[in-house]
Amino acid sequence: MKDAKAKDILSWAEEVLDIEKKGIENLKKSLNKNFVQAVDLIARCKGRIIVTGMGKAGIIGQKFSATLSSTGSSSFWLHAAEAVHGDLGSLKEDDTAVVLSYSGETDEIKNLIPFIKKIGAKIIAITGNSRSSLARYSDSVVTIKVDKEACALGLAPTTSTTAMLAICDAISVVLQRIKGFGEKDFALFHPRGSLGRRLLLKVKDIMRTKKFNPVVSEDTLIKDVLLNITSHHAGAASVIDSSGKLVGIFTDGDLRRNLERYPQLLKKKVKTVMTKDPTVVQDDSLASEAMKVLEKKKIDEVPVVDSRYKPVGMLDIQDLIAAGII
Repeated sequence: MKDAKAKDILSWAEEVLDIEKKGIENLKKSLNKNFVQAVDLIARCKGRIIVTGMGKAGIIGQKFSATLSSTGSSSFWLHAAEAVHGDLGSLKEDDTAVVLSYSGETDEIKNLIPFIKKIGAKIIAITGNSRSSLARYSDSVVTIKVDKEACALGLAPTTSTTAMLAICDAISVVLQRIKGFGEKDFALFHPRGSLGRRLLLKVKDIMRTKKFNPVVSEDTLIKDVLLNITSHHAGAASVIDSSGKLVGIFTDGDLRRNLERYPQLLKKKVKTVMTKDPTVVQDDSLASEAMKVLEKKKIDEVPVVDSRYKPVGMLDIQDLIAAGII
């Protein structure tokens, strides 16, 4: 094993990044009508976008297919070797096949192309060899030729796979713009991601209800309100009038503020010391909007009401944390 000094390690790393950076910069110069044609074929595809490849290019292809699917273009990955052993049955005439191969002469790819042609699907080649077998039999060719690999031997796919990944990302993002795929669409496909939670999760999905949501009438004595809050393992109680509408909230803060003022506080009715007309959030509101309310008002919990202004839950800052909104 060769001894290496820190400055050597950093120098070699910088060299790799410089080579790969140049490879991507050269891609910009090679963008032409072929790239536009490839994007147009995919955008007009009535079926699905099938991505295939072998080796390192195949790994890039898997990522490409995943990116397409998550940004609004129906896609799936097809292993080139497995395809000719039955998986070709998943390919249809209305589909478009994107084939990744830097050399364009990989045996598994060359064996697969005639069968894709026979099925009738369009073929887009992403390759470093515009004169390859793959390129000759494709309906559109996107060339990603690089000057050199960043590998110390100039052999392992490095710059070429970086260029391949970059051009696939470019295709995905351009398609995203063409389709008008926005934040809400992205959230729909990523419901458990942070953006998905912010854009889709509603207050009613995470609020505390029933046994964790004490509701008392305005004539209830303070001692009974406290027992109610304790039995519900809550920190506050919603207070309603005779029609069931919310008129106030009673919290531990209300209790502390009124202990000295009313020596017989426990025997008083809650309506005399409750916080009247409290801040509320609607059950159909986004949880992310409720978070803004709590932050603006500098409070830890808030009653949740329905369209009739009846309390249906309680939302606490801890509920937002548990849901991943914060």
